[in-house]
Amino acid sequence: NNEDVESHRPHLSGFVVRENSRIASNFRSQGTLDEYLSQHGIIGLAGIDTRSLVRRIRTVGALKGVLSTSDLDDQSLVKKALASPGLVGRDLVKEVVPSETVNWQEKLNDWSRCPTQKSVEKQAEYHVVALDYGMKWNIARHLRELGCRITIVPGTATSEDILALQPDGVFLSNGPGDPEPIDYAIKTIAELLPEVPIFGICLGHQLLSLASGAKTFKLKFGHRGANQPVLNIATGRIEITSQNHGFAVEEASLPDHLEITHRNLNDDTIAGVCHREQAAFSVQYHPEASAGPHDSRYLFQQFHDTITRCRSATTS
Repeated sequence: NNEDVESHRPHLSGFVVRENSRIASNFRSQGTLDEYLSQHGIIGLAGIDTRSLVRRIRTVGALKGVLSTSDLDDQSLVKKALASPGLVGRDLVKEVVPSETVNWQEKLNDWSRCPTQKSVEKQAEYHVVALDYGMKWNIARHLRELGCRITIVPGTATSEDILALQPDGVFLSNGPGDPEPIDYAIKTIAELLPEVPIFGICLGHQLLSLASGAKTFKLKFGHRGANQPVLNIATGRIEITSQNHGFAVEEASLPDHLEITHRNLNDDTIAGVCHREQAAFSVQYHPEASAGPHDSRYLFQQFHDTITRCRSATTS
């Protein structure tokens, strides 16, 4: 349904499913899966043993693949899959980045909010500029729910463009692929670090780490799913998180001014950092819970509190 979409269009190249349900029976549904894929020109493949496919990927790591409705020759398709460029070294952000600036107004709806959470009307205290590298819309809804005024700008924006908007805080969004080729974003973030509080999610976490002097690497087994356990080092609590990434921050490369705040308990990789010298922090996972658990939604309030502290420090 249109109420739950997280972008202006889906950005996947293909969709594989064990069995395609031809009946849309949910009371909120506005069409079938097949209709949705057809509407957006996405190839879908049904009748695949997806459990077997997942077992293979979990054993050997991420693999190249190809879907075709015209070329059905096995050898030809294997050659095409092997010739595909893969993810490493590609700037996929430019394929999904928006072309225009958006002044975001929408808050959380009843289906995005926790059952015990009520919508509270708050004054738009702070102006947050969000750098969109492929941003999920529920992130903007969470920030708006806190009373922030949200301006979403293309991820290609320069630090001059951003600072001209006079933000109280800057948000670095999620996005696709390898962060290292996105040199323009890394440069922008490095220039913003001493100027304004920063909060990053997923790709934004990796870009903040790169801008702070760390390195990233491609995971053999990417983190996918809505049940990834993460340790909050400060509190000792375990958060069940939603994750979807194939790269991570390299711990051996971490400079002294970056502190590890969260760890993925499946493989002990870095799941969150904070800057010891600047008002900046980030996490590798998705706290906006769309879809996924709500364990980490406190991070949005943490960002709001960080802005408050910085504003208090400059006015005192």
